[in-house]
Amino acid sequence: MIILDTGATRALADGHKTLNVLAGNMARTPGDVLRIPALCLMQAESEDEGAAGRVLAFSSVVVDDLTTVAAVTVGTMVRDGYGGSDRCHALYCALPRAEFTGMSILLTDREDAYPPGVVTVDVDSPGMLGFH
Repeated sequence: MIILDTGATRALADGHKTLNVLAGNMARTPGDVLRIPALCLMQAESEDEGAAGRVLAFSSVVVDDLTTVAAVTVGTMVRDGYGGSDRCHALYCALPRAEFTGMSILLTDREDAYPPGVVTVDVDSPGMLGFH
């Protein structure tokens, strides 16, 4: 599962070349999606009017809802000092889930903002799409 945090969401909304290629490639592969945690989408929109509409225009983008369980867990993470609500929702989405196999990858513009054990990839990493 590929998750975009607030920084990656803003980058996609701003036309980040590599993220746009990724979103386009995923749109051509049935079942492949980029997940944006609802609170990351909310934060991106609060920082840049229209950002939500620009990223939701990609058919490969889906929003990971803030369910009741997610709200309680995200609130606990915020209280425990893991960051703001958007960062904690991204962390929550990266946790293992029964409905997804494999490891989640969290795309971000701030890899150092996440705790060890979370697989993060900087959106400006030269190898993000497998090219070095």
